[in-house]
Amino acid sequence: MRKLRALWFRLLGMFGAHDGEAEFATELENDIAMRIEDGVRIGLSREEARRRVLIQMGGIAQTQQAYRERRGLPVLEKLVQDVGYGARMLLKNPGFTLVAVLTLALGIGANTALFSVVNGVLLNPLPYPHPEELVTVHESKQNFSEGSISYLNFRDWQRDNKTLSALAVARPTGYNMTGQGDAEEVAADLVSSDFFPLLGVKPALGRLFAPKEDEIGRGPVVLLSAGLWKRKFGSRPEVLGRALTLDGRDYTIVGVLPESFNLTINNFRPTDLYVPIGQFQNPALKDRAAGLGIHGIARLRSGVTLEQAQEDMARLSERLEKEFPQDDGGIRARLVPFRYAMVRNVQPLLLILFGAVGFVLLIACVNVANLLLARSSVRTAEFAVRSALGAGRGRLIRQLLTESAMLSLAGGALGLLIAGFGTKAALKLVPQDLPRAGDIHISAGVLCFTLFVSLASGIFFGLAPALNTFRQNLVDTLREGGRGTSGSRHRVQDTLVIVQMALALVLLAGAGLVIRSMMKLSEINPGFRPEGVLTLGVQAPPSVGSSEDRVRAYLREVERTIAATPGVQAVSLSWGAVPMGSDDETLFWLDGEPKPTSENAMHWSIRYIVGSGYLKAMGVPLLRGRFLADADDQHSPRVVVVDDVFAHKFFGNEDPIGKRIHLDNFDAPAVIVGVVGHVNQWGLDLDATNSLRAETYQPILQLPPVQLSLVPLGMQVFVRSSTDGASTFRAIQSSLARMSREQVAYNPETMDAMIADLLASRRFSMILLSVFAATALLLASVGMYGVISYVVSQRTQEIGVRMALGADRSRVLRWVIEQGGRLAILGACAGLAAALALTQVMAHSSLLYGVSAYDPWTMGVVTALLLLVAIAACCVPAWRATRIDPMRALRME
Repeated sequence: MRKLRALWFRLLGMFGAHDGEAEFATELENDIAMRIEDGVRIGLSREEARRRVLIQMGGIAQTQQAYRERRGLPVLEKLVQDVGYGARMLLKNPGFTLVAVLTLALGIGANTALFSVVNGVLLNPLPYPHPEELVTVHESKQNFSEGSISYLNFRDWQRDNKTLSALAVARPTGYNMTGQGDAEEVAADLVSSDFFPLLGVKPALGRLFAPKEDEIGRGPVVLLSAGLWKRKFGSRPEVLGRALTLDGRDYTIVGVLPESFNLTINNFRPTDLYVPIGQFQNPALKDRAAGLGIHGIARLRSGVTLEQAQEDMARLSERLEKEFPQDDGGIRARLVPFRYAMVRNVQPLLLILFGAVGFVLLIACVNVANLLLARSSVRTAEFAVRSALGAGRGRLIRQLLTESAMLSLAGGALGLLIAGFGTKAALKLVPQDLPRAGDIHISAGVLCFTLFVSLASGIFFGLAPALNTFRQNLVDTLREGGRGTSGSRHRVQDTLVIVQMALALVLLAGAGLVIRSMMKLSEINPGFRPEGVLTLGVQAPPSVGSSEDRVRAYLREVERTIAATPGVQAVSLSWGAVPMGSDDETLFWLDGEPKPTSENAMHWSIRYIVGSGYLKAMGVPLLRGRFLADADDQHSPRVVVVDDVFAHKFFGNEDPIGKRIHLDNFDAPAVIVGVVGHVNQWGLDLDATNSLRAETYQPILQLPPVQLSLVPLGMQVFVRSSTDGASTFRAIQSSLARMSREQVAYNPETMDAMIADLLASRRFSMILLSVFAATALLLASVGMYGVISYVVSQRTQEIGVRMALGADRSRVLRWVIEQGGRLAILGACAGLAAALALTQVMAHSSLLYGVSAYDPWTMGVVTALLLLVAIAACCVPAWRATRIDPMRALRME
């Protein structure tokens, strides 16, 4: 309490310092007068008495200073003085202040904008209780390290594990919702009952699924998302207990989820509703070997490590393998930390971009440091005088650092404004698969980061000029009339320019390599002609039912209806894999091979289940034989078409036409009737390295009854048209509506757009790296311009002497450009060495494709660009040097 009271009185004394000092001066004079009278009474003269009193006191000024220090807060008072003096000096030089603040604002603003992305995606805690306990659960099997889980394996794992406090599953799907206005396809998730309690989610209205409500055969119930509740039911609480018709079946609404909940980890379309996993209308749900796109999420028990849980699940997997060798042979459970699973694909990219934008800030700081060095030469006389009047070097250095901090805080404030616009721009560029994009905004954490970066930048760029200024002998400077020596300052400025050039070259090299990678990717043939191709989903009206004949008749009618739509040139239905989209696999063995005893012993291939018009619609080349025909239906022999990768892998140089293979979904061997070109299923960049590349094409009309009954619930349609995608989709919607108002066409996307989405992450990194590199090049060129201009101004007399002695203007021009060229070459050499080392990080992050991290073409081009810009930056001061009047320059002394 005594210390707090003392601090309080010091604060009062600081703000009432003027009145207190007047009172103290009066008291001091009275005390001195009394002591003088005491001296006179003992026989001293009044002058001698006063002298002795002042000696005893230590001087009037010293006593008053000691009083001030006891009465107020000297450190704070000096800071206020420094801030006031610094503000006056900065306002006195508005041009310098504006350039410095704008430079810092660019660097700090870019860093803040990108940090808001990094903070939202990587750093913000997940919105679930104890998120560190969450893991994703998958089946590790042939060709897939994180494959989907069979429903029966999930139930066994859920019941028998010893290390998980809860295990749940989810599977994305879609429904045809009718009875709420026009028929509409809604996005849904099939989940188990533990799903929401595991994540700590409470209903906003009603209840969640009951513990046994997710089992096969239970009554149909549904949970609505807050968005669908608001959009379709006006947020009315009376929705509870009502029936919602999905795929022609009534589901009872039992609850509504909070608006804040959305497990979707990217910014694709959000989930509209949730249905118990037991309601999945797929007979294969009871097949232990069928994964069906189901993935798990679990919570570790308190105190259990990931390794312990993995060992426990491995034990369960081995037991199930022994019990069900045909279905679970070679299958193991795999656990992955939930946060890592969410961000692993984007974390390397974001960290590389964050490092790159850090270089931009570093260049900005170096640029301002150079400006401060040039400015300090003008203030040398000021510092020399203040030093001569008793100001210590520490106080003067503190003054300069205060001015630097003021510049950086002003730059930070303006940078925050730039970051606001930058963050909005970044959100328009982010790829669709960027997780947690909704968490990207200027938060309190981002504001703290901006403040920290601003203050750290101020110290960084202000310290070197301050120390360099006082490395000189200020007394000698005062004798020389304030000019001081400039050799040390020139060396520091030259070094800073070299650093700027080197950092700019590193960013240029990174941007150049990513641009080259995009160029290489654009040259890849995807195996089909994407231009003019539209893909869309179609869900049949509930009246179609599951009868084989009705389903086949419906499929033929849909295909005929779409084919008759104006502008449509070719059409094909599809129920299997979508190139560069969703995958679907088939297992098989070759005729003549013994039938495998387990799934793990079979061959795998990508499976496209399509109609006869698929080749024409997609533009896939036919290499040998024929493609599927309309006559390939349930009454004809089973046929299959394979791609050239399949043919080469399984038949080598033999002709595969006429060979037979046993497909796991056909009841009889299928004869290979044709070979087509390979289609890139796994994207432009990853397909060539994927172990699963062989492809088969099966007739959609030859599907067995169980699978055929599922096609109307959600099939893809591929259309080649002569009109744009939006117009084609509207025309198809109208044509299908004439068939049935309860039939839904949804999710239209051109194949060009699909390919563009696959490259979105690379395009995002390319744009940002290019912007950072351009900014760095601009700042570096400004720094070069400033230093060369300063050199010209400092050496005006030398240039005048040279010209007076006969040097022509071209020689002066060449001499000035050589000064800058030397610095640029040194910076380019240092930058090349750094770039060759740092671009290895890009190579390891899979950011590059088809180009080496040491690509000589890229390195040569960016080096030449840097040198050209540096020389261009020297041209203006060089031209100015040639306009110097020798006589005026000589008279400047």
